[in-house]
Amino acid sequence: MNQQWKAFLEGQGARFDEPGVDEQRVASWPEGGSAANGICDLSHLGLARVSGEDAETFLQGQLTNDVKAVDGEHWLPGAYCSPKGRMIADFRMARLGEDFLLQMPAATQALVMKRLPMFVLMSKAKVTDPADQLTSFGCWGEAAATALQGATGELPDAPGGAMQLEGGVVMRLAGEVPRYQLIGDPVVLESLWQTVAKATSPASHVLWRLHDIRAGYPTVYGVTSESFVAQMCNLQRIDGVSFTKGCFVGQEVVARMKYLGKLKRQMYIARAETEQRPQPGDALHSPTSKSGQGAGTVVDAAPSPEGGFELLVVAEIAAAEGEGLHLHGADGPKLELSAPPYGFEE
Repeated sequence: MNQQWKAFLEGQGARFDEPGVDEQRVASWPEGGSAANGICDLSHLGLARVSGEDAETFLQGQLTNDVKAVDGEHWLPGAYCSPKGRMIADFRMARLGEDFLLQMPAATQALVMKRLPMFVLMSKAKVTDPADQLTSFGCWGEAAATALQGATGELPDAPGGAMQLEGGVVMRLAGEVPRYQLIGDPVVLESLWQTVAKATSPASHVLWRLHDIRAGYPTVYGVTSESFVAQMCNLQRIDGVSFTKGCFVGQEVVARMKYLGKLKRQMYIARAETEQRPQPGDALHSPTSKSGQGAGTVVDAAPSPEGGFELLVVAEIAAAEGEGLHLHGADGPKLELSAPPYGFEE
């Protein structure tokens, strides 16, 4: 975490929790915040910065998304896969000036920072960790949007939109309420935080995860790295995979699943009435599953304001449409499944 940003948040009354799954220490506030309007620190997420005149060409041959579509006004999700087509990491990608920023959990950022630079070779591109220069926060709700627009003059008007600031970038995310993610210089973000915080409640990043879950946006953690092909997490349904841009690492497997295979697993939104928090990587059970890989896996989970937990799960379609799924085992809580907001159409 940027130390200037950490000191600023402490001055705003933040406490720093012990890290959770694959996370660094992260700021939270005792009151917990609101799912309707809020602001939270996102500096527990890692960043990779790719710069240089060949950065776009280099990334286009490495990542699943269409890097050429990422510009000053648009961001995209994407993934970095192994040669076997399994996602090492997924991320949000945006431009900051001429550079590309990839944001993801700290554990998968470490994997990307170890592997991606090995393939730069003769390209005029550089992969760096900008943790000392940049930080991030998120905000949501009508009040947050009004306050942020008052400070910046305008905002991206639809999910997938981005806007450049002096020393930062604002991204509009999908969700039940207006939602924005900011990455930039701590000095720039301090001023914006103070403006938005006057109209919202500072909150734990767990509420940010809840909004991602409700939007059907997957997060690959260190414990689930290389567990999923991109289509299992619906990445093709949120513009995270391009099948027309040409080759990328793992492309043969990803393309084969689209053109020659049949998708047997996909990601669902789920609810579980349990007091024990499900964790990414937890197994699912179905009495009808005959797969050696099990019936499914928890992708992410967060406490629900209504009680219990809300989850994203990758599950066998046949099991989900059959007798249902349980957490952990036959005696575990039964999951209530639903489609993500964008549906299951290709």
